[in-house]
Amino acid sequence: MKIVKNLGAKRLSRGQGMTEYIIIVALIAVAAIGVYSFFGKTVRNQTAAMAAALGGDNEKAVKATEDAGKAGKGAQGIANKNGGLDSYTTEAKGQ
Repeated sequence: MKIVKNLGAKRLSRGQGMTEYIIIVALIAVAAIGVYSFFGKTVRNQTAAMAAALGGDNEKAVKATEDAGKAGKGAQGIANKNGGLDSYTTEAKGQ
């Protein structure tokens, strides 16, 4: 009878570990989505600048780099605003 109880405990432990792993992966995914939504435009412009520079199109590379700088300054302006949950919907709509 003890053997059956020990097997049940091992199964519960294995299930608990998997559940903890899933929760950690979900939290990392939510954090990554938040970071990408905040810095997405900057990252896209920087990637475009690198691709244009590698392709030999210096004019497009310079413009994409300037756009990335503008997007970064815009993100910094948003980050410097005081906000809370009471003003979340207004900020989310961009008003």
